[in-house]
Amino acid sequence: MRHPYPIREIARQAGLSTATVDRVLHNRGNVRESTIREVREAIKALDRQQAQVRIGGRTFMIDIVMQAPERFSTAVREALEAELPSLHPAVVRSRFHFRESCPPGELVGILDKIAKRGSQGVILKAPDVPEIAAAVGRLVQAGVPVVTLVTDLPLSARRAYIGIDNRAAGATAAYLLQQWLGDRPGNVLTTISRSSFRGEEEREMGFRSAMRLADPKRSVVEVTDSDGLDATQRDLVLEALERDGDIVAVYSMGGGNLATLDAFAALKRPCAVFVAHDLDHDNTRLLRDRRISAVLHHDLRQDVRRACQTVMRAHKALPDDGPALPSAIQVVTPFNLPPDVAPPPSG
Repeated sequence: MRHPYPIREIARQAGLSTATVDRVLHNRGNVRESTIREVREAIKALDRQQAQVRIGGRTFMIDIVMQAPERFSTAVREALEAELPSLHPAVVRSRFHFRESCPPGELVGILDKIAKRGSQGVILKAPDVPEIAAAVGRLVQAGVPVVTLVTDLPLSARRAYIGIDNRAAGATAAYLLQQWLGDRPGNVLTTISRSSFRGEEEREMGFRSAMRLADPKRSVVEVTDSDGLDATQRDLVLEALERDGDIVAVYSMGGGNLATLDAFAALKRPCAVFVAHDLDHDNTRLLRDRRISAVLHHDLRQDVRRACQTVMRAHKALPDDGPALPSAIQVVTPFNLPPDVAPPPSG
């Protein structure tokens, strides 16, 4: 058992004698398995206490840079503000740089300004394009760790990606759609906010691959580059529906779902199955109203907390806990809304 603590300190934490702890640490035998577990738990407890001491009183200024529709950036802001108490005794202060739609050069300018001004870390949601990856490299060279959120820049110098396995999410959406559609004929509309977002591209690849295996005769019709904005989304979906009279279902990877449903309604077309992503305010309302079938959800509060903790680890304020694992994908229907978004019981 590797550890930096005096035997006396471990013994005090475990409530054991120093002789017993010494036997455990040096594998001298004649020790019960339960006692070995007690020593291990004592060392883990000391690790946690040391981490609390390291971050106690420290302030981390973190910049959150996102290209996303306002509904999603608002959800991120609310998630971060809700998680701030869980990050104590460290103090996290944040600066938000949100854009609904912008050229890559504008995001590059924001990132370069942060590198020049200084920051303890950047949480980034941005398109996976070379100029943004280069700006991430300049941030890291300036000593600013970068964590990508929801969508990755895998070829950049970012420290970690926090979010779901997007290919698995796309395959999950294909499974749900095929189960609900069954033998019903018809094609599926997929909507992507922008093809340069790696996360949405991977969802689309996972979805197409699973749909080909499940039902190769069913066509997938793609709408993209709306930035998830309602006005643009509605026009693009209307065009797709007018071109293809056989569309009966939707897999939305990039939002704009109110606009998508409005386009179906404008043409008096039914939408048999609608699978979306993220429990933002729009999707929660649509799910409650049974206008969409299911939402593929991940705990955004947990993701934001993990992103902040990754920044702290980059500054040696928390112990390293290995590579970040993908966030769990939850299939949410009107009947299993999480308690913090579910409506109060009637009566």
